[in-house]
Amino acid sequence: MERKNSVSVRMLTASALLTAVTIVLAQISVMTPWGVPFTLQTFAIALCGYTLGARAGIVPVIVYIIMGAAGVPVFSNFRGGINVIFGITGGFIFGFIPLALLCGIGKERRHTAARLLLGLLGLILCHALGVLQFSFATSSNLMRSLMLVSLPYIVKDMVSIASAYYLSAAIRKAIPKLLKN
Repeated sequence: MERKNSVSVRMLTASALLTAVTIVLAQISVMTPWGVPFTLQTFAIALCGYTLGARAGIVPVIVYIIMGAAGVPVFSNFRGGINVIFGITGGFIFGFIPLALLCGIGKERRHTAARLLLGLLGLILCHALGVLQFSFATSSNLMRSLMLVSLPYIVKDMVSIASAYYLSAAIRKAIPKLLKN
């Protein structure tokens, strides 16, 4: 019985740390004229999934989103509130959930290529949601939205996915007791 409680405390601690990492990395941002900043959020979200796995990896992401929706300034450029969730960047924020989930599923796969491909699939879903909501929020057509808010970010985000995967392996190796299920 006590072992089960210690696992919960460990995972709570790991989730809290990764939520904090996500908040900090969201603030490393370069604003663009079209309102969608370049940030390190994608890296942080992928790190959550690859480090904690599918089920536990979405917890820090959901906490991050709930905090932001409640008005805590955790989103890029110290923004928060429901208006951000339903604004031009909200699709990406919602897209963080499948991104973390698919990176987490990837963590369980044997082959590195499968792990990275699942992360890439999560990234594609994240970008698709981001493009759709940007298009809706700005009354832009999908092609224009894709050109503004997806294509300029895709290489950075692919590098973020791969970097998060490799860093998560190092983290899991360095602190296995914290991350042990």
